[in-house]
Amino acid sequence: MSSAIPGHDHAAPGSHPRSAPVARISRAVLTANARAAWECGIRSYDASILEADAWGHGVELVRDVIETVGLEAQTHHVSGNTVDSAPVASRSDMLSAAALFGLPGAEPSAAPALRLTGTVLSVKDLREGEGVSYGYAYRASADTRVALVTGGYAQGIVRALGGAVDVAIAGERHPVVGRVAMDVCVVDITDAAVRRGDEVLFLGDPAQDEPSLVEWVRAAGLTAGELVTMVGLRAGREETA
Repeated sequence: MSSAIPGHDHAAPGSHPRSAPVARISRAVLTANARAAWECGIRSYDASILEADAWGHGVELVRDVIETVGLEAQTHHVSGNTVDSAPVASRSDMLSAAALFGLPGAEPSAAPALRLTGTVLSVKDLREGEGVSYGYAYRASADTRVALVTGGYAQGIVRALGGAVDVAIAGERHPVVGRVAMDVCVVDITDAAVRRGDEVLFLGDPAQDEPSLVEWVRAAGLTAGELVTMVGLRAGREETA
């Protein structure tokens, strides 16, 4: 069961609501991460966790989760626990954003609460030497097949990810090729049985060997907090159980 988070019930401009990329925020994962902190003796959280619409996760949802668990807000901002800094708290007695949202660098490690998926719009053959996307920065070194996928920089899939990260389709990884466009990107699928309408995973759980923020941070040179916040604020967003 899922529901739209208030303020995020409209598709991104230029995208059809049925196929626009969606950031799904798991209440169950947020709750499990907060309870894990409670079981470690943590009784408070830094109020900066609620900044920028709770780092793109939805402030109403996040506040409800942490208050239900019993954590109390502290107004002191922990070094390294703001959206635009490395998501690692310097105090062990306070819940960090990394631990709650499952970002890289969390201690202890935690599952990511946000999953970002798109949809295959079309599939076509690409011949050796043919290019895709802006300026044909990518040209096929051999005959292959590519998929046009919903999700671009307007939804937080930053341009630096083109040619640098993978997505997953039906559990198989495929590289993003060419420049990331405003609402779409291109994926090299070679001979995989990919069809229009298939789900494309941009961000998942690194513990399951899924594409994750670990790879995005390496490719983009931005912090995990910056990246996940952009996705959560720009993509369509849903709460899941």
